[in-house]
Amino acid sequence: MSSPQPELQVFINGRALQVPAHCNVAAALQRAGLSHSRRSETGQPRAAFCGMGQCQECRVRIDDHDHRLACMTLVVDGMQIETQT
Repeated sequence: MSSPQPELQVFINGRALQVPAHCNVAAALQRAGLSHSRRSETGQPRAAFCGMGQCQECRVRIDDHDHRLACMTLVVDGMQIETQT
């Protein structure tokens, strides 16, 4: 029997959320029910597309740092994530 995976607490747009350790920010956003992380200059919703950091559509603000890639960033306990939703 495997032991349960530890969970971490992150804050997405100020809302606390428990997520599994080793989860990336893009997955945490999905767990929070967010379908996109930002809007394009024309107002179109943008979200993780390639999942490997090439398209840069999943940019978010993390701990006061802009333009972090949600698909390439692992969550850490207490992380503050802000989207443009």
